[in-house]
Amino acid sequence: MRGESHSDVEYVVDCRGTQRIYGTFDEALSAAFGVAVSSGRAQLDVLIYSEEGAEVFGGDSAVDEYNEDPEASVFRRFEIKVNDRGRVP
Repeated sequence: MRGESHSDVEYVVDCRGTQRIYGTFDEALSAAFGVAVSSGRAQLDVLIYSEEGAEVFGGDSAVDEYNEDPEASVFRRFEIKVNDRGRVP
């Protein structure tokens, strides 16, 4: 899942209404963390368009989950929150 890409899987990072699409989970997670550090929170959505994409994302269990509702708009949503606690002595 992490470094792999597939044409039927998109990773979308949303921050305050601005969305950007990434090809791998690692790229999207890095971008989402950067957004969360600067704004406190970010959202990362995983969009899957086929059984093959689900297989790449999460294996057999993801395929089963995909088949339960293949028309779902978002397969998985991650909310990333960052609390900057400042310097710790």
